[in-house]
Amino acid sequence: MLVAAIMDIVTSNCDTIEKTPFKSSLPGNATMRDIAAAIQVIEEGGMYFDEPEKDDDSDDGRSGIKGIGIKILEGTTVLGLSRTSGLAPLGDLNANAGEETPKTFALLSKHDNSSQANLSSAVIPGLWDDLHCQHVAVPFAAWALANWAMASDTNRSHIQELDRDGQVVMTALMAPERTVKWHGSLVARLLLEDLKLPLSDSVSDWSSSLLATVSHASKTEDISLAQVALSAFLVSVDRSDKAQKMVMEKGLHLMRDSARKTRKHKAVQEGLSKALELLCAGDMHLSLEESQKWSGILLSWVLGKVASDTVQSSARRILSRTFEDYGPHSVPISQGWLTLIMNEILNHSKTVSAKGASLPKNEKPKVDQSKVTSATQSTNLLAVAVVNLAMAQLGTVPESVNNVPLADLLLSEPFAVPIKNLKKDSPPKFNAAESALATIKAIKSLTDVCAEDSVCQNKIVDFGILCLLRRFLLSDDYEKLGAIEAYDASRALEARDRTPDSLGESSITDIQDPCSVRVPASAHIRRHAARLLTILSLLPQVQKIILADETWCKWLDDCAKGNISCCNDPKTQSYARASLLNVYCNQQDGSGSGDGGSSKPDISNMNSNCPRYGDMIFLINPGLPHWKCHEKERQSGKKNESSSEGEPANVTDTVGDHVVDASNLSSSIDPSSSGSHVHDPEFDVIFLHGLRGGPFKTWRIAEDKSSTKSGLVEKIDQEAGKLGTFWPSEWLSNDFPQARLFTLKYKTNLTEWSGASLPLQEVSSMILEKLVSAGIGDRPVVFVTHSMGGLVVKQILHKAKEEKLDKLVNNTAGVVCINASCLSGILQLPTFWQQASRYAVENGSCVTPGSIYRRATKWFSKTS
Repeated sequence: MLVAAIMDIVTSNCDTIEKTPFKSSLPGNATMRDIAAAIQVIEEGGMYFDEPEKDDDSDDGRSGIKGIGIKILEGTTVLGLSRTSGLAPLGDLNANAGEETPKTFALLSKHDNSSQANLSSAVIPGLWDDLHCQHVAVPFAAWALANWAMASDTNRSHIQELDRDGQVVMTALMAPERTVKWHGSLVARLLLEDLKLPLSDSVSDWSSSLLATVSHASKTEDISLAQVALSAFLVSVDRSDKAQKMVMEKGLHLMRDSARKTRKHKAVQEGLSKALELLCAGDMHLSLEESQKWSGILLSWVLGKVASDTVQSSARRILSRTFEDYGPHSVPISQGWLTLIMNEILNHSKTVSAKGASLPKNEKPKVDQSKVTSATQSTNLLAVAVVNLAMAQLGTVPESVNNVPLADLLLSEPFAVPIKNLKKDSPPKFNAAESALATIKAIKSLTDVCAEDSVCQNKIVDFGILCLLRRFLLSDDYEKLGAIEAYDASRALEARDRTPDSLGESSITDIQDPCSVRVPASAHIRRHAARLLTILSLLPQVQKIILADETWCKWLDDCAKGNISCCNDPKTQSYARASLLNVYCNQQDGSGSGDGGSSKPDISNMNSNCPRYGDMIFLINPGLPHWKCHEKERQSGKKNESSSEGEPANVTDTVGDHVVDASNLSSSIDPSSSGSHVHDPEFDVIFLHGLRGGPFKTWRIAEDKSSTKSGLVEKIDQEAGKLGTFWPSEWLSNDFPQARLFTLKYKTNLTEWSGASLPLQEVSSMILEKLVSAGIGDRPVVFVTHSMGGLVVKQILHKAKEEKLDKLVNNTAGVVCINASCLSGILQLPTFWQQASRYAVENGSCVTPGSIYRRATKWFSKTS
């Protein structure tokens, strides 16, 4: 038993299979006879002895012993095992160790040059007494076979030749002894890794046995055995289509069980994630039910529950493949992913808040806390939406959630509470519009929390937010959900019409009218997803990911030009162009730095050769040729040229209500248009709205005057005439084609003002940072302001002078104030203050209108 015990000890301490703790002690040119002897022992489960062997090829002409003969490196000693007679059959591993047996063994030692003859079966008492033959012979043979396979490709070729059908390896994999399984798995892996050898017909059987070994070893926490079996299983799946088919049909549940049992073991989790990715990468696909069953495990991998980049990237690719395969039916998984990301960020925010509890209080933490509170509400709302949508797609509420395919996901936080609140007798009604609204609020809240926090931004990138953003932008999942809802409602209506009157009206009162189905606000989802992408596009790792994705780059470019029907929103178009500019230009610049790294960066050191566009700056007419990034974007055009082949040459591009010839716009990225040189813009025009205004609605001339009474949130509505004319886009672009046009966004909520000072300084400093990062000030600039915007510009220029940003100060050619106080030197804006007073009273502001006026007048007189 000592040999078997030593082998168990050695194999139990093999933490990594790639770096086995022992080198092969057997030669790389083993004889076929030696290998055949070991194979026979494994195949028959024991050894024959004391039978005269008639070998015509024997060198010395004497009778031999049918057993194992192994030449050891650095010597000529040959080892063998002998007993008096008979075959030692495979016995019970749990047999009593003290059981009497007439079979005795002897350790034989001989040398090549010895002339020993008439070898007798001498009995050596002591260590080898009362042993079952297979306890030593089979483990010893498996060990020898593994060492030979490691030693050379010649040995592996001999093993393959002697075991053409793979049954010997299969026997070792199914052996009851742990050490035989371990070495058998190693032999299987080595044979499969040798690409010179043909695949055995038994590879699919090997895979089945290896996966069973992984599952059993995971349950018993035998991680070493699980690792070596998993490494062989991974190679078998990679090389054999039959093995893949077998696993997809019969083995996925074993892989899931192993993943659950080995959450703390990184190496096993990496192997399982690689194997699952291999299964999903080919022509075969996970079924929808299997994808749902795996979702909980995959999302835990994505969120970094296993500290491995390999596991995270594999999980992201598998989930992305699921979204591509099942579209709207995979929405509960994508929503669950977004919910878990938000939950992780909220936990991070709580940890940061707890550490910073001793810091002095100021207005900034109050605003941040309000964002966290809003994000918490959005997370809870989205968690409820995930549960309701999952149950609606299931069609019923089961007695136990454990029987639901999404059980692993729904039983985790923060879905546990909504699950408990479900009514078993009435499944929740499915509503695509409400599901889309929950997603919108979640993306918006996540963006607000992470907009100025680089740690948060890097975390959500690691958690796979880019996969979700890509899906939100490029797909129509929520529109398709709405279509499915309308179709189901129409089918139910048809069934009602065929229902006999005897059933009564009570059975059809719950049928939904197809005309009442609301269309999900997918345009809002795209807009908020594009905003978050713009913020993240300043991170170097995000720039590399987007740059490598030609499909995504082309979609962003087409969206910015207005070539995509779902991208008519000017904000979405601006975000798309800004993201591309951030990606291309910062890669060219080599800095890869963003402006969202800290709450108070040093703006005096933010000058760069390449502009960086944040989410507060909107590009007007982003499809025009001057929105380009010089040679970097031209180089990108070469990559995307093949993907855009076959498109018509004369395509008109609609940007808002302004029609521009797409043939002119293509010159910004098409290297073939070198003949039409695009000159750099000569100056910039910046539009800055005022109190309760917006970057677009302030500058519209509404044909329907009632539309000017809309609330703070600008609604996306493409009905003709309702939004009116956005005159900076339609008029100034034609009058000043050599100018870049921007419009800025900032918060003007009166209720966020503190009692001690106006938030003007903070708002102005933030806008100044964004302007300098975007390269505004490098050329002449004109500010066009309305209402409070004039005060903001005045403070921006004052701050720029303090920070010695001479470019912006000296290049400011003019400030146009519309209905503001810039022209008089004292606050004379009745409409502004009437709105301020009314809004402060209506919203319960702690600051009285009179005090607002007095403090504002005092501040303005000091800075004028």
